[in-house]
Amino acid sequence: MENTAQVQSTTRVASAPTVAWRTLVAALFPLGHDIVEKDDFLSGEGRVGAATIAVIGTSGHAAIGVEIALAQARAVLAVVRAHPGRAILLLVDTQGQRLRQRDEMLGINSFMAHLGKCVDLARRRGHRIVGLVYDQALSGGFITSGLMADACHALPDATIRVMGLAAMARITKVPQERLEELAKTNPVFAPGPENYLRMGGLEAIWDGQLAERLALALAAPPGADTRAALGLERGGRRLAQPVIDAILSGGHVRAA
Repeated sequence: MENTAQVQSTTRVASAPTVAWRTLVAALFPLGHDIVEKDDFLSGEGRVGAATIAVIGTSGHAAIGVEIALAQARAVLAVVRAHPGRAILLLVDTQGQRLRQRDEMLGINSFMAHLGKCVDLARRRGHRIVGLVYDQALSGGFITSGLMADACHALPDATIRVMGLAAMARITKVPQERLEELAKTNPVFAPGPENYLRMGGLEAIWDGQLAERLALALAAPPGADTRAALGLERGGRRLAQPVIDAILSGGHVRAA
């Protein structure tokens, strides 16, 4: 069953249906919201039960350049300043960092790192942060947003990958056919939410009542980062947690 799911995820990447953000937020916030979009940047507030939460994200397969990275970071800091402890939902739909010379010359890596540090600051200040991949999540645009959350979730038809197999083949010089074979049994090489679930990068795949799923995710108690442990438990990352344990104990890594 695992192999079948992985093959389906691999073939689905190019054809996954898009989810309009307006449809999504209507399902997430049946009690109301004031979320708006400007230049592929989402911001606003939504009502969950008796609470109001902040919503920050991207739409339209946004390419994360310096402007949108700063906009997201600015929005996170605004919540920290104006609404101490308010939960934050990060909505993810990105094709990754913008591949333009201008952004590279301006130091897009530093802008994206700044965004990641702002999210971490909010968490350290007591803000519950939940990520939701509702369409695309690629490369650094995903790493510095959804993967920085306390827990990241995804819709079943989301497209998630760090690098396409064709690009990976060009970079590593490993034939694409070989990578495709590896993707059938190893979630590290395969795209799709099922594989990121197995690796522990996703807490869960949301299907059904999105408002209820969101409420449960926001109510989860804060705790340590358990993604490596989940990856070991689910069989998607067998060495990450043993390496962590060995480092902390000063011992040696025992192969799984």
